[in-house]
Amino acid sequence: MALQACCCSAAALQRRLPILAWLPSYSGQWLKMDFIAGLSVGLTVIPQALAYAEVAGLPPQYGLYSAFMGCFVYFFLGTSRDVTLGPTAIMSLLVSFYTLHEPAYAVLLAFLSGCIQLAMGFLCLGFLLDFISCPVIKGFTSAATIIIGFGQIKNLLGLQNIPRQFFLQVYHTFLNIGETRVGDAILGLVCMVLLLVLKLMRDHMPPVHPEMPPGVRFSHGLVWTATTARNALVVSFAALVAYSFEVTGYQPFILTGETAEGLPPVRTPPFSVTTANRTISFTEMVQDMGAGLAVVPLVGLLESIAVAKAFASQNNYRIDANQELLAIGLTNMLGSLVSSYPVTGSFGRTAVNAQSGVCTPAGGLVTGVLVLLSLGYLTSLFYYIPKSALAAVIIMAVAPLFDIKVFRTLWHVKRLDLLPLCVTFLLCFWEVQYGILAGTLVSVLILLHSVARPKTQMSEGPVLVVQPASGLHFPAIEALRETILSRALEGPCSPCPAIR
Repeated sequence: MALQACCCSAAALQRRLPILAWLPSYSGQWLKMDFIAGLSVGLTVIPQALAYAEVAGLPPQYGLYSAFMGCFVYFFLGTSRDVTLGPTAIMSLLVSFYTLHEPAYAVLLAFLSGCIQLAMGFLCLGFLLDFISCPVIKGFTSAATIIIGFGQIKNLLGLQNIPRQFFLQVYHTFLNIGETRVGDAILGLVCMVLLLVLKLMRDHMPPVHPEMPPGVRFSHGLVWTATTARNALVVSFAALVAYSFEVTGYQPFILTGETAEGLPPVRTPPFSVTTANRTISFTEMVQDMGAGLAVVPLVGLLESIAVAKAFASQNNYRIDANQELLAIGLTNMLGSLVSSYPVTGSFGRTAVNAQSGVCTPAGGLVTGVLVLLSLGYLTSLFYYIPKSALAAVIIMAVAPLFDIKVFRTLWHVKRLDLLPLCVTFLLCFWEVQYGILAGTLVSVLILLHSVARPKTQMSEGPVLVVQPASGLHFPAIEALRETILSRALEGPCSPCPAIR
């Protein structure tokens, strides 16, 4: 009995600290693969973090502040070897909606989101996410892709004073198209073409075979490294071009500008904000964030768990959804202590991690250290990064999120599901929370209708056999009763058939 209790307690501890399951068998080969994967993800996340801070409406350093805490937390608590936590395009978009472009609001939102996510994890409430259907998620991500992508057109063309509200943004972008800066437009388009070419090269690289000559394998590794770290490569190229013009005394690009140097200070989240006129209390800050306190943590959980499940099924291992809730919740809570805004699982960087051959969550340590080193020693170089180059990075990163195939699939499989998808997609251009709420409501109504009006099969004859297609619940009783009575009383006046 004592041995059985010991085994149960060890299993429970491993479930809460997944690192205990793989660390004892860690090998040198795993270390090599994790180091390569962590380095590849690090070279991807640094330029993306700077770019996503622009999407969130925050100074560029806040993207880097948000990029390293998840690496260290997930090392201990993560159940997927592939997932990387950090800033993403969709979460950055939500932060820009709900935080008034104020860093203090963004940091507090990260703390409160982490509290909500941790509570859901401890209470094992992950099943609630199942009520947000796939069409709603697809509708939201597709709309977010357009909002984020079009929002970067102003930086790609060098336009200024463009509003952030989507419809006003579209109007003013076309209104001011004549003010396009030629230098920014050319550099942005060149960066997009380079990113596309490098991505295509990465997707069509032949696999490495042991019988290949060492020189071929070495060149293959160089090409693989360059194409995997294409964001860092292209941004570095753009910064070098901008610096070359700076030396000549002529600058045709809008630059990122000053980035705060050094590591972020460790401090509690701001529970009040002092402005020139007054002090905004915690209650007022919460009221200002409004629906964001529900939308941000839920979307963060959805995105992270969806990424984890996708790669777990692809690579044949299991994840613990509630443990993932704890990991993302603790990441946001601790991240708020170092001025992070809300983060979640990144599909793009997780794909880079998996394709790099990562073996355990230890690869995140390399990524986290690389981000910290960049904060400590490279922030002065970020000054010369053109905003058009970062816009190209964002546009190419979010483009694959627009899933046109889902419309065609639902049309052939279940056309009714197009209704919540289209409702979510269209309303998200007005307000994101309205789109998600309306789409979820439509999905729930469709679900309730199927419960209240289940499909039934009836066989004619002396005995009327009723076969419901699914289980019966109390909303369906009255409809089923009416169906049976109307069928039983059909035909010539004769004794009613027996009913089974």
